[in-house]
Amino acid sequence: MFHDESDHASEKWVSKRLLEILRGKSSRVAGGMKRAATLLKIETLSIQPIDTCANYLLKYSDYLRYNQYLEQGMPIATGVIEGACRYLVKDRMDITGARWSLSGAEAAS
Repeated sequence: MFHDESDHASEKWVSKRLLEILRGKSSRVAGGMKRAATLLKIETLSIQPIDTCANYLLKYSDYLRYNQYLEQGMPIATGVIEGACRYLVKDRMDITGARWSLSGAEAAS
């Protein structure tokens, strides 16, 4: 893609874009990725992950207002953390006999 995974420039490239996303500029980052891939004439097979990432940033740009969330002191979680939370809640709530209420979740005895 843009850099070899073992190349230190790859980490620097990602960090720069990550900071822009945290500044609330996810659409700009997505556009830049697509433009760079076109200018570098990246092969069709290699461009798929770039398009997937850029399309995600564009599709969810309304939700990626990290600059506003950080200004309000809200925590920012990664997809891995969010996925783990979803899994744990689902795992807990899918137990036969478990019930859910506004005050919390508990297993039926």
